[in-house]
Amino acid sequence: MISTRKAFQTLLIYRIGITLNYQIIMVAVGWHIYELTNSVVSLGLVGLAELVPYFAFALYSGHAVDTYSRRLIAAIACLIHIAVAFFLAAIALNLISPPVPLIYTAVAFIGIGRALMRPSYNAIFGQIIPRAEMSRYTALASSIFQICVVAGPGIGGLLIGFAGLSWTYSLAGLCACIGLYGAWLIRPEQTKPSKLSSHFFTSFLEGFNYVRKHELILATMALDMFAVLLGGAVSILPAFVKEILHAGPETLGILRASPALAAVITGIILARKPLLQNSGRYLLISVAGFGLAIIGFGLATELWVAASFLMLSGCCDSVSVVIRGSIMQLTTPDHMRGRVSAINGIFIGSSNELGALESGIAASLMGLVPSIIFGGIATIAVVTCTYYLAPQLRRLHIADLS
Repeated sequence: MISTRKAFQTLLIYRIGITLNYQIIMVAVGWHIYELTNSVVSLGLVGLAELVPYFAFALYSGHAVDTYSRRLIAAIACLIHIAVAFFLAAIALNLISPPVPLIYTAVAFIGIGRALMRPSYNAIFGQIIPRAEMSRYTALASSIFQICVVAGPGIGGLLIGFAGLSWTYSLAGLCACIGLYGAWLIRPEQTKPSKLSSHFFTSFLEGFNYVRKHELILATMALDMFAVLLGGAVSILPAFVKEILHAGPETLGILRASPALAAVITGIILARKPLLQNSGRYLLISVAGFGLAIIGFGLATELWVAASFLMLSGCCDSVSVVIRGSIMQLTTPDHMRGRVSAINGIFIGSSNELGALESGIAASLMGLVPSIIFGGIATIAVVTCTYYLAPQLRRLHIADLS
């Protein structure tokens, strides 16, 4: 039998490859689109282009993950990311046109790939990690993920500046090939209950009803959804870099990497000292801190100040991610991990893309800086509402779930 450590390392090859691919592609697409259109709304539309197919495929992918081979679905997600990366490289080389609608089309396929990737990864992770070690391995996985989030935009920004968009997209394709290799190595022992429905609609309703009736899961999903929807400023960083900091793609890479760098350090600390007591309160405090950090970022006019506040946001976000991940894994039975993860992905994934659209529209209506500050204030308001409306969450101790 494969040890937990070895199985975890194998899964990480898949996660690292596909995450680097996504991060590099999205920083390159943001710069590419803004360079072509010079419009913050166009940056928001990148999020919408990813959201629509993601939303359309997420629920079915959750059903598929609980019904068919999770390893196969993970591999298909990698193949989509590989194809998209080299398609974007061809656009950057002017081999195909018109560029703007084709870029949005490519991003739409990224949405499909992510819809397959998220539930397959979470379901396999839940299979191979023992319950008693869930918080520690969740923190480790979060740290590795954030390292990729640091490296991806940093590499992407540098490559855009020094080598060009075509090389940047090509490297993203190679990263997805590494992810495909990891998916091929994965050997999860997937078990299904005898009563598992193969009918999509029935299967989806089972997952939906489970989430709806589980107050802790529902409150956790809603908190993260609204916080990301209202407080996300990453999607308009290209505009912030050009209009506020008056800098280039290298600075964009630094700012994209700043929150992840802090999240890596925080994740390593949490892996050694998991927040098993008063976990719900720490979750609420971390999301409120994220909102305050976004306000500080919006007021910044110097690179080091902006990067510092983004690092603070990454620290708070890491605490939130680890606690939320532990809650989701420890409260979901194995045969429903795909569907619950897919529903969670719609909450979180849709809020990321809708948040990108909201940020672009708000920036065009209110101005770039006021829209960022408004998002931070709204995030704090969401935390306040959650504190009073979800008593089970604020009283949560993860130690009680293990």
